[in-house]
Amino acid sequence: MKHGVAFRKLSRTSSHRMLMLRNLVSSLLEHEQIKTTLPKAKETARLAEKILSLGKKGDLPAQRQAAAFLLNPDKTLPLLFGSYAERYQSRPGGYTRIHKFGHRKGDHAPHAILELCDNPRDIKFELTARAVGRQTVQRWLKTGGTAHADNVGEYTTLADRPWIRDITKVNYTQLMKFASEDRKLEFENKAIDWANHMLAEAEAEGGLRRPAEPDPKKPVPGLTVKHIGKRQRAGERLAGMSDRASSLGIASGAIGQGRIVPHLGQRSTSDVGLLNSTERTALVASKNSVAGSVNNRVWRSPFWEGGWKEALGDRPSQ
Repeated sequence: MKHGVAFRKLSRTSSHRMLMLRNLVSSLLEHEQIKTTLPKAKETARLAEKILSLGKKGDLPAQRQAAAFLLNPDKTLPLLFGSYAERYQSRPGGYTRIHKFGHRKGDHAPHAILELCDNPRDIKFELTARAVGRQTVQRWLKTGGTAHADNVGEYTTLADRPWIRDITKVNYTQLMKFASEDRKLEFENKAIDWANHMLAEAEAEGGLRRPAEPDPKKPVPGLTVKHIGKRQRAGERLAGMSDRASSLGIASGAIGQGRIVPHLGQRSTSDVGLLNSTERTALVASKNSVAGSVNNRVWRSPFWEGGWKEALGDRPSQ
């Protein structure tokens, strides 16, 4: 029979273990994202769920219990009974998320990132938005400029889109289950920004628009392993790669700082001197409309006009 396996001992005495977990929970509530070993992250998440549940109660006994447990009550109590309680008001549980993060150098202990759901630096939120943008760009290029070659009326939500992968649909459903309308709009804006970034980079350097090799499994002389998929050429940026090490990125001075890619369909600011007064006025007006596109939902890019606004489909386009 198994006795004394109620929780992980973490190779520490009872007092040392509890003090360490209190410290981790306090850091998690203060920074909303911490990195530790996987067993510690699981035990910290278990206690953090209880503390966040106290924050949703909001009464005086809950405040006293939380203040007695946390090591930094001056910083975390206003967040716990304020923004966190409001954020998780409609969520019945599951306030934390654990991401495996490889292994620690030295003892090879499994690393993990423990974070609060719907935090400003939510890893799952960012990666899912980029996945939706990348997969819709691939569909947009495959169909020659339209993201919906089939009947658009058949697809009412993102989960119905056949070009979105199943795992992406599952992640999107989990993220948006308790999300507000502002959160859904933020997700759409992130996906659109990443899609325009990928499409602009691909048009400039040919990484995404260049077709695949005729025979991708053909071995390259000097290599013993057959290469599968698209090969990267010298100075070329493929999807998901940084633009700092590419030839165009180096020529643009992207070694010291990142390069901002404008939305497709805009005239370059270097061409302003070549325009007449009427064209210059129109250019300024288009730049102002793009700057307010988050609120007005006016997207000045061929990708957006080519079908991206129907690709998400969670709300009617305005």
